[in-house]
Amino acid sequence: MKSLLRFICSGLLALCAAHPAFALAPEPAPLPQPVTLTIGYVKVGHLAPMLNVADTLRKLNVIVKPVEFVRYADARTALLSGSVDIGAVGPGDLPIVLAQGNTNLIGLTGVAASSKYLVVRKGVQINDWKDIAGKRIGIAPGSAVWFQWAATLTEKGIPYKSFTAVNIQGGGTAFVQALKRGDIDAFLCWEPFESQVVSSGDGYFAKQIEYGHSKAVGAELGMLSATSAAMSTKREAVQRFLWAYLNAQATLARDPEAFAQAYSRYVGLPLDVTRPSVRLIQLGGVLDAAQIKAQASEFYKLGVIPKDVSGEVGKYYDDSLVKSLQRGGT
Repeated sequence: MKSLLRFICSGLLALCAAHPAFALAPEPAPLPQPVTLTIGYVKVGHLAPMLNVADTLRKLNVIVKPVEFVRYADARTALLSGSVDIGAVGPGDLPIVLAQGNTNLIGLTGVAASSKYLVVRKGVQINDWKDIAGKRIGIAPGSAVWFQWAATLTEKGIPYKSFTAVNIQGGGTAFVQALKRGDIDAFLCWEPFESQVVSSGDGYFAKQIEYGHSKAVGAELGMLSATSAAMSTKREAVQRFLWAYLNAQATLARDPEAFAQAYSRYVGLPLDVTRPSVRLIQLGGVLDAAQIKAQASEFYKLGVIPKDVSGEVGKYYDDSLVKSLQRGGT
């Protein structure tokens, strides 16, 4: 029976990856006048559809000015300052900025989902949740994956102090280096750095330590967002960006090899890293307003944010443009 269930679940995941959540409406008409969008991007695999956005938008009279960031947090800061119009941030960033009194961040849609496994250094044995006791685990404080981890520990009743948290600043390469040096026993990170460690033989996925599906945070890997100013003054251009992104995303979701190839070009890693990585990622957002409200409530309970904004955060997640791009949408 377990084998049958695994087979059914694998088939459903493949079906979900091969078919977008909705049929995309036809390509919108070009804007009557050129509009420039400054777009902040982070080089992580699930944002590989960004590769094909600029060429599509050029035909729609939208000029892309790209700005690269190392972390979601950096893109979030740029959005809040208004130095970019659109950016990819963490799925939990809305309640964080709202609790700080900033209303310049508008969530548009999620981008992908994935199971998340603790990555463990070769030679270190972590086979069960009890095995994390006393281990040195690298974390990125305040990151999307940290929120997933903290929420999972809370739901499982595991004390956060049962392991030694090692704060690591910077991008994912710093985690890979720390693991290889032996500074940490395991880490919480993101793709492609997880698969990079596993592919090189320096570590392995602890499949019993899955932390990506807590009720409070969920499995979403990122969120496309815009500034409130862009939503009011460049709304038609933002809509066309979303169409171009969702179209590219659907194309890659239907073809795992094309996804691996795009992923490789986007992050600059070889295919022997990106091919196994794409098997972990289901392109297509799973985020919605209800999940964001749950995150806001949990972040307050965890002491991450100073006040509970779950009652108002839903107003800053605007998926109306995405819905308008559904075939038959308005």
